Order: sequence, then structure tokens, then C-alpha cells
Amino acid sequence: MQNQIPKNWQKDNLENLLDILIDHRGITPKKLDGEWSVNGIPAISAKNIKTGKIVNEEDIRFVSQKLYERWMPEKLESGDILLTSEAPLGDLYFLKEKKDYVLSQRLFAIRTNRKKLDSRYLYYYLQGSIGRQELLRRLSGTAAEGIRQAELRKITVEFPEDILEQKKIASMISAFDDKIEVNNKIAKTLEEMAQALFKEWFVHFRFPGYEKAEFVDSELGKIPKGWEVKRLREITKIKKGVSYSSPEINEKSIGLPMINLANFQRGGGFNPDGIKFYTGRYNSTNLVKLGDIVIAMTDLTSNREVIGHPARVPSYAHWDKILISLDVCSIDVDDLLVEFLYYLMLRRDFSYQMASSAGGTNVAHLSKSTIEEYIFVLPERVLIEKFQDFVKPIFNKTSGLELENQKLAALRDLLLPKLMKGEIRA
Repeated sequence: MQNQIPKNWQKDNLENLLDILIDHRGITPKKLDGEWSVNGIPAISAKNIKTGKIVNEEDIRFVSQKLYERWMPEKLESGDILLTSEAPLGDLYFLKEKKDYVLSQRLFAIRTNRKKLDSRYLYYYLQGSIGRQELLRRLSGTAAEGIRQAELRKITVEFPEDILEQKKIASMISAFDDKIEVNNKIAKTLEEMAQALFKEWFVHFRFPGYEKAEFVDSELGKIPKGWEVKRLREITKIKKGVSYSSPEINEKSIGLPMINLANFQRGGGFNPDGIKFYTGRYNSTNLVKLGDIVIAMTDLTSNREVIGHPARVPSYAHWDKILISLDVCSIDVDDLLVEFLYYLMLRRDFSYQMASSAGGTNVAHLSKSTIEEYIFVLPERVLIEKFQDFVKPIFNKTSGLELENQKLAALRDLLLPKLMKGEIRA
């Protein structure tokens, strides 16, 4: 039975709803008699688009203004939709404001005819089940499946005839994304405050009462009297994750949630996307709990921007047990030291030492002993307690914001297909 669309809705090919479709996927600087620059106009590719965000910014390359003009005769505008054409297909980014970007590998820019189709409506339509199926239905290729421009133009779009109703539907959905974005900004600000305090107290030694402190010699230089030089193995126990095989892994919430490399942000911090679920055997040492520190032990990135970086296990509703994969280790330490150690490990000197000590070429591996032998200065207990009093509420707040974001995203994803089918009217 053919899918029925609501009264006063239309179905048309994207081709007939476009103002322009920008496709420069085969272009390289060399083909335009140019070179990459150390700065200038950013050139973004499919690997920079993920879950509605620009990611992996440290990998973005640049072109000069002159090369930009040759590469992008048609400039991007606010309201344009960026769509990955493969690897993977269908990740989207909505340009809220005009930006100078070069479209590099595996990336389309879609601009709708604003009199026929609201661009934000199309953005959410392509995220929904109907639009997603349309994209997948027109896949081609073997080694790297993707969609060609000619096939992209043929996908069908269902939409209300009334442009105002399209805008209302888009606004209802975008309200969830806007709130999630606000929460992320709040969480980032709180994290920056905690890191700044750690640096002030424990790196620059400008802690409360430092004016009267006596400093003594140590193997790490002058340190406040009463502080100690330690190695991590003296105060922690490092636990490795569970080894698994492909049949034991799924993404359908069957089994126990398992933290893996995909949950580490470049530079440190937890990425809630990419949780896998494990159905095999495990030991109690493979489990972690809320607030535990976990560290990436393997890295596939070219600049080793994941390995040796820490994250903290966030709060997740309905998950009583959480596992870590073999590519991850957890830090078992006295509760008093958790916050201090986390911000110590977030510092560049820790991650740099871990990355530079990791073995391997294409895939880097970090040894447990490298972490255990890291040397640092441990402050007096009373100062650590003061630091914990300040930053523990920050972790609780950011975990609460993440939990709220999950609920918002779940509600958005529940409403999206119903709005796009006209089952709920805006």
C-alpha cells in the first residue's frame, strides 16, 4: 500500500525544490593549481560533520582567499544544509548563519527554494525515518557506499503546502536542539572554570594562603612544603576493560552498556554518542561506576588526540552496570582524589607524555605501566578537600545537563517522525 500523505501536503522530488546544490567533492587544491595554507578559509569534509555539529576541528585544513574564490564560485549562505555523501552517508549540519567554508571531500551543500520548502524543515526531514530511507534507497558503490548528485536530486520529500506550517514543524523540533546546545555551553563553561582553578592552585601554586607558604626543593622543582612527589601507581590501581568479539557487540541496547574509544572526545572528556552494548562474559574488574575516571589506551587518529586522554563516567538513567572495553582502562582511587586526578590528567603535559610514550604506527597503544609511572605533585589533604568541594558540584551539574540532553533528544526523536508524517500537527 502506497504511503498516504495528509491533506494539504505535497510529495515532490528534491530536484524541483532546490535553489542550488553545491557539489565540489572531486576538487583538490592541486587540481586548482593551489596548495593548502596554514590559515585562511577552512575546508571541511565529511569527517567534520557529525550529529549536527562541526567536529574534528583540529583536522580542518585551510586555503587562501584566492584559492577559495576559485574553489567556491557559489558561496554558502545561512540556511544551507551540509550533507555527507558517504563514509558515512547522511550526517547533516545546518548553517544558522553565513560562513565562509570550502566544501571538500564527500560533502554536498543543499539550498532550497525558500518559497516552496523551508530549509530547516528539509534538514529535519532528512534526519527522520522517511528521509533517511530515501537516502539509503539510492545508495550506490561497493567498497564505499554513497549517493551521487543525480540520485540525491531524485529523492522524494513530503511536506505541507503551507510554508508557515513547515516553519512551525521545524521550530518545534529545533527548540529541543536549541536547549541541548544551551546545556552544552553551560557544561563547557563550568568545565573551564574547574580547569582554571586547578591550574591556579596546583600548577601556579596560587592556592589559598600561598603568600605565607614555604617552598622546598624536589625532583620536580620547588614545591610547597608538605606536598609530596608521587607516581600514580602509589595511589591508584589501574583496571583494564573486557576483550570482546563482534558477535558480542550491538547498538540496540541489548546487554550491558560498554564505554569504548568512540566515547572519548579529542582532548579529553566524555562523548555520549557511540555507546555499544555487550552480551558476553566479563569480570567485576571490567565494571565502572558513576564518576570513575577512564582513559583511552588505543588511538586511530593521526595526531594521537585520543590516547591517554581521560573522561569521567557520566550519569545515565536505568543503567545499573557499565563496562569498559579492552581499549579503555579505569582508575581506581580514593574518592577524595578523583576530581584532583581527573583535572591533572586533563592537562596537556599528561596527555602529551602518554601519547609520546605509546607504541605503534597506524594504531597507537598505551601500556598500563606508562600510566602507573607518571610522576606528579600531590598537595596536602586539606587543599584537595577544598578543591573537591568546588568541583564536585560541577561534575554533578554537568552530568545532570547530559541526562537532560538525553531526555530532550529522546523526546525530539519520538516527535520527529510523527510531525513529518502529519500525525501531529504544528
